[in-house]
Amino acid sequence: MSTASPAAATAATTASKTDERTPGPRRRSFGAWFADTGWRHLVAIVVSAFALFPLLYVVSASLNPKGTLTGSNQLFSAIGIDSYVRILSDPQNPYGTWFLNTLLIAVVTGAVTVFIGACAAYAFSRMRFAGRRVGLVTIVVVQMFPQLLAVVAIFLLMSTLGDWFPAIGLNTHTGLILVYLGGALGVNTYLMYGFFNTIPKEIDEAARIDGAGHARIFFTIILRLVAPILAVVGLLSFIGTVNEYVIASVMLVDVEQQTLVVGLTKLVANPRYADWSAFSAGAVMAAIPVMILFLFLQKYIVGGLTAGATKG
Repeated sequence: MSTASPAAATAATTASKTDERTPGPRRRSFGAWFADTGWRHLVAIVVSAFALFPLLYVVSASLNPKGTLTGSNQLFSAIGIDSYVRILSDPQNPYGTWFLNTLLIAVVTGAVTVFIGACAAYAFSRMRFAGRRVGLVTIVVVQMFPQLLAVVAIFLLMSTLGDWFPAIGLNTHTGLILVYLGGALGVNTYLMYGFFNTIPKEIDEAARIDGAGHARIFFTIILRLVAPILAVVGLLSFIGTVNEYVIASVMLVDVEQQTLVVGLTKLVANPRYADWSAFSAGAVMAAIPVMILFLFLQKYIVGGLTAGATKG
């Protein structure tokens, strides 16, 4: 039978006494906790409620079978899917066609905008040429002028162009996409330019030593490294195209060619009878693709928006 050494017994006794004398963690008072971090929780709750209330109001209005906003002052006082059935089955308002038109235009515009912006940002970031700095400033300054100023010029230009090439004139999706792409080299390019500058140029130099040219470096190396900013620009372009109204309302005349924003606006254009319930139902369904795309690209958004902010 083994016995513990005197040194071990003494150490154990000392440790037990130390544990007994050591006080536990001091509990802070409510005032100290609130002054330190509690007020942040309160602010977060208030801001969240302020942001979520309009969304809850729209969902409540879409479920209101009366079709008016006056009956929706009390949230979810009446619940029904009459508005959804009405807007999906109304032959005068082809919601399904508007939805597909919007998706087609937004996806094509977003994809081509990302490609054009990435090509321009790579050129500004990696190449040195005359007018480079002036070009960067110009593409940003041009965005200061509101889109409304160009509506008349766009209408006249596309009307004349449609006489020669009907496929890209007025009342065509191709023409509307081309108009949207005309403004692609704007803030998006400058945003990408800052992100491209964070990619070490030694990578390009190493690829050139191996015999790669600008095209191969751009498509096989750089695009993979700048995926976060490509996702951010694509998402912003998609959302902007879905929500755009002014140019789409001027360009698209036929009901079958219109987008969701233009079509839904007609539901509330009549001051005598505005079907706000159907409008809200259409808006709720229109938000689904944006939400899905946002959730799919969520992991890229924070990195894409902040990585190029410190290096220009």
